[in-house]
Amino acid sequence: MVDYTTYVAQLENMIVMDAADADFPVVLPAIINYAEMRIYRELDLISTIFRDTSVSLTTANPNAAFPETFVVVQGVNVLTPIATDPAIAARNPLVPTSKEVIYALWGNPNATGLPQMYAMVDQWNAILGPSPDNFYTLEVYGTQRPEPLSVSNTTTFLTTYLYDLFLAASMVFASGYMRNFGAQTSDPQMSSSWEQQYQTLKGSANIEELRKKSWSDAWTAFAPTPLAQPPRG
Repeated sequence: MVDYTTYVAQLENMIVMDAADADFPVVLPAIINYAEMRIYRELDLISTIFRDTSVSLTTANPNAAFPETFVVVQGVNVLTPIATDPAIAARNPLVPTSKEVIYALWGNPNATGLPQMYAMVDQWNAILGPSPDNFYTLEVYGTQRPEPLSVSNTTTFLTTYLYDLFLAASMVFASGYMRNFGAQTSDPQMSSSWEQQYQTLKGSANIEELRKKSWSDAWTAFAPTPLAQPPRG
């Protein structure tokens, strides 16, 4: 596990930056932000998936406002019976669809029942169909952005389990900061070399994430393997 202090020290050495340089503390948050945001967007990390049960519905109101911490809503469940502890409540999955389907099937908000479908209206708001016939609680799950690496948050999932990838992404940005990306610079291959390294590491990290979800070969949690010779048939 690598912490913030170790990461900063290693980054200083790799980009040959003096820690006393006044510019380094200014650019450091940008380097971290670039590396983290790129990895979170390009890898569907299971560690970024969270569940929330804070949303309560109103009778005959098809609108639901989800917490603004969600980046991607992956699914919604209606918990029954009402006022039941979410830990033991029954989950009724809603089918994701388009707004047009909701409007076509349940255009009248007074047509109520147990919601069956949902459609995203914008980043954090959805419309349900049919409108709820009771004050149900929703369980919303999807991806959120973890707290970034900083002086006060000294370790993250990336620095603990994907540090090589995180450092490579940091160096892609740092190469641009040092302007080592053109034909007239001291090391024109630096940025592209780190980009190639990042892509290689991202491929192996993606395989591991697929294994966590049993999305690997034959829908298992095992690493892909070459075909056995001879095959069994």
